[in-house]
Amino acid sequence: MTSIKEDDSISVTRRAVRQDVNEALLTSASASAATAVSAATPPAKVRAGPRKVREIENIWIPMSDGTKIAARMWLPEDAEDNPVPVLMEYIPYRKREDTSGMYPYLASYGYACVRPDIRGSGDSEGLPQDEYVQQEQDDGVEIIAWLAKQRWCTDKVGMFGLSWGGYSALQVAARRPPELKAIITVCSTEDRYSEEPYTGGLINEDMFGLAWGARWDAYPARPPDPAIVGNRWRDMWMERLKNVDFYVGNWVSHQHRDAFWKHASVSEDYGAFECPVYAVGGWFDAFHRTVPRMLANLKCPRKGLVGPWGHQYPNNGDPGPAIDWLTEALRWWDYWLKDIDTGIMAEPMYRVWMQQEPAMRGIHQTPGRWVAEDTWPSPRIRPRKLYLTKDGLESNAGAEKARVLKPLQTVGITAPGWYLRSVEDAPIDQRVDDARSLTFDSEPIEEDFEILGAPVVTLDLAVDKPVALLAVRLNEVEPDGLSKRISYNVLNLTHRDSDEFPEPLEAGKRYRIRLPLQDCAHVFKSGRRIRVAVSTSYWPAYWPSPEPVTLTVYGGRSELELPIRPPRAEDRELKPFGLGFSPEPTSGRTVLEEAPEPTRVSEWDAATSKLTIRNAQGSERSRIDAISTESWSTESEVKEILDHDPTGAKIEAQYITAFKRGEWNVRVESLLCVSLTKDDFLLVSQLKAFDHDAEVFTRTWYRTIPRLLV
Repeated sequence: MTSIKEDDSISVTRRAVRQDVNEALLTSASASAATAVSAATPPAKVRAGPRKVREIENIWIPMSDGTKIAARMWLPEDAEDNPVPVLMEYIPYRKREDTSGMYPYLASYGYACVRPDIRGSGDSEGLPQDEYVQQEQDDGVEIIAWLAKQRWCTDKVGMFGLSWGGYSALQVAARRPPELKAIITVCSTEDRYSEEPYTGGLINEDMFGLAWGARWDAYPARPPDPAIVGNRWRDMWMERLKNVDFYVGNWVSHQHRDAFWKHASVSEDYGAFECPVYAVGGWFDAFHRTVPRMLANLKCPRKGLVGPWGHQYPNNGDPGPAIDWLTEALRWWDYWLKDIDTGIMAEPMYRVWMQQEPAMRGIHQTPGRWVAEDTWPSPRIRPRKLYLTKDGLESNAGAEKARVLKPLQTVGITAPGWYLRSVEDAPIDQRVDDARSLTFDSEPIEEDFEILGAPVVTLDLAVDKPVALLAVRLNEVEPDGLSKRISYNVLNLTHRDSDEFPEPLEAGKRYRIRLPLQDCAHVFKSGRRIRVAVSTSYWPAYWPSPEPVTLTVYGGRSELELPIRPPRAEDRELKPFGLGFSPEPTSGRTVLEEAPEPTRVSEWDAATSKLTIRNAQGSERSRIDAISTESWSTESEVKEILDHDPTGAKIEAQYITAFKRGEWNVRVESLLCVSLTKDDFLLVSQLKAFDHDAEVFTRTWYRTIPRLLV
């Protein structure tokens, strides 16, 4: 075992974390009444921990092949005399740039918080890698073993993370390193293929757009920091640039659920998990289905939490209400890593925010209340069946009647994203899309009722093409006609029986398709109507079928099942969460130039029936004061589609990221262009790197990839 020593090649800084001594103000939204939460409610203040913390700017963790992984660490000052468990977040996002204050805050409660840069990213040695490769998992297991052996560690390690960090925690936990005692995974998924970048066998916008595809072309190309790696930074950077691959092209080359996707999908073997799992998501996030699936399939100790928020930690949740997530996380860590009975495992397995209204554009607080189920699936949930008939949604099937929908490629514009980055991307009034879909409405609801789980739509249908997209939305319609999306899902109908072995459709043949919609928690209110809307496109969230598709749905033979949740008196006794709390940053950011206002413009060319969507946004230009480093980024995209021709779908996305400190002035630019023919995907990607505005590297990839029933 070793003690912490200063690295020979860099200056290691140790800064005591300021101990804020604020009185705790643990206020929560009502747990017993479905009331709206005011956006003006101030955040709760939480007393910092009793232990002083020092920050170790960089430690080198040796791998068995000689590669050194760079990590940043926050450690209680007395840890070598009073060892502590380790909490590790394992991500490729440049550890020096974090100023959130989360790590030192957790460390002040008696944990060593460690943030390694994944091999080939940030300041770590090695070459760039694609997402979630075997090497990343192997390194994660080695890092955990090394950390557990250190003098300041109790030999117990926990992993946590949001998005990539949540994926990493799941994938490393499935490897069963003995030192890993528990994990928290936030806004991630255990099934890579079916969630990202393919959904229901369809390519979602995340593959190509700014949400991820265009960014990931640039991220592995960013240089290490000279303050950490010294004068070799430029050689390391050039080596990275030469070895960056066209990762998006690789993803498109694997259009079915093959070994490429199975390798990092821990859903292939839920039995591999032994350590306890706390799965967290948000109804506004693309990955919230992970939580109920894992609760239903894991056998290890587990808990689930789904709030109203998006792709964020719950303490920063938007739409709100946010919660004091760090206190909840500490209850979990104290229970599993310190053997302190915090009561967390005596509480219900599954806790969710029961929404009175779904999130809509510009609404930052979602009215509702916290509810819970002791187990999941819950034996209390019972299905209620309604039939899609010639007259709407009814309790009796009635006579069969065929309803036909002619194709339009722009259905979906009222909810223009698979990945919703903010409430400004949220769905709006659905009536524009409803009018161009097959819709089935109920009579006005006579009394309120709740649903929790996945509504299921079963359609008796036929199409006229061998490849067809199916999109189904569940909406609630107010008396004045306002239509709000409650849940939805999509399916490439060639994947009706298998994502691994899809089969083309026979034109005109009737198929019975059972499509579970996304899990949701919602109160349907009296006087409103339930609407099922069906279409053959959902642009731009999902890329279109090769040809326009005419759809026939047979009313009287199609069904909707709603997961009805009866009242639970115990919900009133649930332990309240404090309101959203975020620790003060460990070091300030000085804003040098404000971020430009995001732009979102949709243009309709009536002459050609072409829809063009233009999005642009940038970060503020700021300086991280502790390391005197300036950074900024900008991104833009243009999406096009013709209403009568799906092969008119195109996207061009650009992402730029830059860093500057003294004589160090670097920039990376990526450009991704994607278009279609009936038979192929046409991809062009360009990567450029600049040192003091002088171009030092450029590479362009051209790929034509056959469409395999996609």
